[in-house]
This record gives sequence, C-alpha cells and structure tokens, in this order.
Amino acid sequence: MRSLILSDLHGNWEALEAVLARADGTFDRVVCCGDLVGYGADPNRVTAWVRANVAEVVRGNHDRACSGMDDLSWFNPIAREAAEWTLRALDSENLAYLRALPRGPIDAGGLTLAHGSPVDEDEYVATVEEARMIEGHLPAPRCFFGHTHLQGGFEYRRGSVVRPHFALHRPARLHRESWYLVNPGSTGQPRDGDWRAAYALYDEEGDELTLERTEYDVEGAQRKIREAGLPELLALRLETGA
Repeated sequence: MRSLILSDLHGNWEALEAVLARADGTFDRVVCCGDLVGYGADPNRVTAWVRANVAEVVRGNHDRACSGMDDLSWFNPIAREAAEWTLRALDSENLAYLRALPRGPIDAGGLTLAHGSPVDEDEYVATVEEARMIEGHLPAPRCFFGHTHLQGGFEYRRGSVVRPHFALHRPARLHRESWYLVNPGSTGQPRDGDWRAAYALYDEEGDELTLERTEYDVEGAQRKIREAGLPELLALRLETGA
C-alpha cells in the first residue's frame, strides 16, 4: 500500500490541486493529519474533496474552531477572524463532516495519524527536545502528524531521539528497529521558509518515505483570500512560506 499523506490543507484549493497533479499515479490511497480548513478561501471545495477521496482523517484544531466546536478567545485576532469567516462560509454537509472528524491518534492500517503530538492533539512537536518528551508515548512505529507546518520528523532509536535527514524527492528506507514521528509538512500554508505545497509518500511494503514539495498557483490563492475579505497577512504569507 502506497499512501499520499497530507496535512494542514487550510482551505487552499490551488495547493491541494497541484499536489494531486504532481503525485498522480504514485499512491493507492490518501490520508490526512487534519486542519482541512482555516485561513484559506476554499473551505467547502477542499472539505468536499476530502470527504470524497480521503480514506482516513483526524481532526485539527482549526477544524474544531472553524466548525464552532471551540472557544475562539485563545486564537490570535487574524486566526479568529478567519475561523469566524470559515464558519459562516461552510455549507451544512461540510460543517457536519468537520464536526464528526475523529480525534487523533488513529490507526490507519500500517501507520498512525495524529494532528499535534500523539499525547495531545493541540501540542506542537517542533524540536528534538519536544520530541524527546513524548518518547515512550508513540502509539505505533510509523506515526505521522501535522500542526507545526514544518516538514520533517524525528527518529527514536536505541534510547536516543534524532532528526533524520530526508532529502526531498528521494525515497528513504526507514530503519526497521526505529520508531518515527514524521510531519509531511503543510500542503496549504507552509511555515518552514519554503512556500511550495508540502506532502509525503509512504510505501508500507518497502517501508520507504519520500518528502515532496511542488509549486502551485499562489497568486490565485491570494486573489481568493483578498476577494473574500480575509486578512491581508493570510495572502502575503503564502508567498514566503513563513
């Protein structure tokens, strides 16, 4: 089984469309680590596609917030404005779907999906120190997560935690005795300094992971954000990956 692993789509149809075109023919199924909506101007189109095409999905914090399940007082003003706009924009079927998404981690057959830390769906895991704090709490040897919008991951091996080097577009065979916590990166709003849409491919039979990036129509996504009246920063950050 070859899985296309997405995360943090954030209502960016142009980015998702480009990933699907680039990855066409390289996967058997699609799974997602959450945050389908929030920030971007296409929450209905993205959510409808996920409903129809994604085998396993966990909820993200923006999925909760944008579907009215969370108190928005802890969101920063820009995120709160985007969440309120998204809640108004979502149609009833997509709203119900987001509200019913399961909390991670979940077993997705051959791999595990979470949004934030496997211990806490809202917890960020961005550094080796943070990864070390959850050592012993990974639910399975191959766990994928999102939330940070940072592509990469952590390897747990022989009592140590390291950040392995995964070269873009090059399959890496994972060590059989190691456990991995891998972030495919954000498809819709990268924040690692690379504006290109991020995703991952995982071949379960060969235990091979490939991290990928692809260019997409950033200007089109920005135009939609501006036309929707969403905060200008949400458009600007797409071109910088910050």
